[in-house]
Amino acid sequence: QPIGIREIAMLLKNLTWPEVKTLDFGQLIVVFPTGSFEQHGPHLPFTTDTDIVTGIAEAIERAMPDRVLLLPTLWPGLSTHHMHFPGTMDVPQAVYIQLVTELGKSIANMGARRVFVLNGHGGNDTPLRAALRELKTAVPETHFVFASYWSLAGKTLRDVRESEMGGMGHACEMETSVMLHLHPDRVHLDRAVRDGPMHTDIYRQADMQFARPVFFVNEFHEVTKSGVIGHPDLASAEKGQRFFDGIVRDVS
Repeated sequence: QPIGIREIAMLLKNLTWPEVKTLDFGQLIVVFPTGSFEQHGPHLPFTTDTDIVTGIAEAIERAMPDRVLLLPTLWPGLSTHHMHFPGTMDVPQAVYIQLVTELGKSIANMGARRVFVLNGHGGNDTPLRAALRELKTAVPETHFVFASYWSLAGKTLRDVRESEMGGMGHACEMETSVMLHLHPDRVHLDRAVRDGPMHTDIYRQADMQFARPVFFVNEFHEVTKSGVIGHPDLASAEKGQRFFDGIVRDVS
């Protein structure tokens, strides 16, 4: 007998193959979160991007169990630009494109027809777009879309942040606040420092809410000594809950 979608938690990791076989993929959006394992300054853990995007994705699944099938978060990411900082684990760009493409084929093979790649790490942006191009050719019957959560939650970020331009980039006001909300025991706020480029020139500014008009590549240690870009000293758990709740609402 088909399993009622509302009768089970829609987490692929908890299901069996017969249960997946009975799912009505015509009703479901498969959510595929992507994160990273990389340095986040002296005050946040390596899994920060993965922890945040996982928390967002799990909250969306709880709110929409009749519409969402949630995959485990892909925790390795393209982190080549962070390799100067010990502990970072990197999947180079060409390999990451192939990895996501092959996983996407597996997702399509299970029956998925609509897949939302929910990204939590800026370095994944370019290879994820490239992987979607490959998947369009390989499995055209499955519709893949991609977005980073901060792109969908622009209004929430603008409404909650206190920092000026340059205050939100990496291990910043927002990420530190959300981690204080989700995993306060893993945040060392006493070690948080402001860092990163503070240029007023629009061609060199760095902020997750600002798209530079030109593209260029920096290694992270060229623009920050601590690994931080932004103002983590402005973070709080209360602000983190407001960021988190707004992001979940916007992404949903």
